[in-house]
Amino acid sequence: MSRTSPHQHLPTGELSRRGLLKTAGGLTAAVALGAASAVTTAVVAPTADAAPATFTHPGMLHNAGDINRAKVRVAAGTDPWRSGWNRLTANSHAQSTWTPRPTATIIRGGDGQNYPQLYNDIHAAYQNALRWHVGGTAANGDCAVRILNAWSSTLTSITGNADRFLAAGLYGWQFANVAELMRGYAGFDLGRFKTMMLNVFYPLNNQFLTGHNDACITNYWANWDLCNMASIMAIGILCDDGAKYDQAVNYFKNGGGNGAIKRAVPFLYGNVEGYDLGQWQESGRDQGHTVMGMGQMGALCEMAWNQGEDLYSYDGRRFMKAAQYVAKYNLNMNVPYTTYTWGSGQNCAQQSQTVIGSGSRGQVRPVWAMLHYHYGRRLLLDDKYIAQMCFSVAPEGGGGDYGTTSGGFDQLGFGTLMYAK
Repeated sequence: MSRTSPHQHLPTGELSRRGLLKTAGGLTAAVALGAASAVTTAVVAPTADAAPATFTHPGMLHNAGDINRAKVRVAAGTDPWRSGWNRLTANSHAQSTWTPRPTATIIRGGDGQNYPQLYNDIHAAYQNALRWHVGGTAANGDCAVRILNAWSSTLTSITGNADRFLAAGLYGWQFANVAELMRGYAGFDLGRFKTMMLNVFYPLNNQFLTGHNDACITNYWANWDLCNMASIMAIGILCDDGAKYDQAVNYFKNGGGNGAIKRAVPFLYGNVEGYDLGQWQESGRDQGHTVMGMGQMGALCEMAWNQGEDLYSYDGRRFMKAAQYVAKYNLNMNVPYTTYTWGSGQNCAQQSQTVIGSGSRGQVRPVWAMLHYHYGRRLLLDDKYIAQMCFSVAPEGGGGDYGTTSGGFDQLGFGTLMYAK
């Protein structure tokens, strides 16, 4: 189907992340790479940059600079880091007494669902890992490793109906992020954990992106692609596997499904009250899933950034325009909307959404700090609506702070603590 509109902009050239910025120790320094930094003005087919020759560790959602900055600022009692820290330590998942509940088979969708066991344990492991890194408490580090080891010695399959692909994607990138934070910790069996990620999560991630559950390639919403892309990227980083990392980056740029950047943001609008906006693929559906998309694409971009790849700015900062659009609408302001049409089911039956979806408008999810502190503070851009959304929901919490159902666990959170600059 055609995705062109009078609002669609031609892609613009962008600087390579490696040729633009490199973050270290919480400070940003310029990196001169000669011709690699030149802006390309011709419209060309995008290609994926090669994976780094050597992966940076820790190098997923948090690099060494992020961790050190949070540690120093919390110790000094400085806000907003201290407020973010207090939000973390108050969460029941962040306690070193957490007891994991691993099982051999995780089921999401259909009969016998038990996947809350997995996402609750992942978020407990993540929150304990943050407490160890920032607060230095060994009991929290021990707890995080206990959870990781329990699952890697037990989990053998993820199943259910089509939702099994959501489980493999969402919990794949989240789990890999915890392992990245705990690599090198005494007693953590990193080798066995990598084996679990490669044998249990990656096959489903890859199967979804290459086959889309035997459905029309546009049948599934952007978040389905995005969480599986993020899982593949995270597994690639965790396992120092350049081919998997490149698979995720290349799908972001060139993929045929709705998670690829030009399909995830199908329509662009220039100079709307002074700001460029981009309509999100799920905007006609509802705002809970739309804001979820900000977290999924944000996680992918942040992980790539920490490995030297600037997806945040790809195609004329197309993602930033979408985040501005989503933030503005969820701040109860008006945004333009173009009828969105896609092929569904197995035979690509055409469906359309003619108006923006108002369901769950204003829903709070911990996705905005990551985006604001990148665009507004790292790059010093005017991200008016993202910034307003960020500060209206600060300090960000994480899993357990936004209800008990799966939506409250779709992102790891605690962006105020870990990204404030």
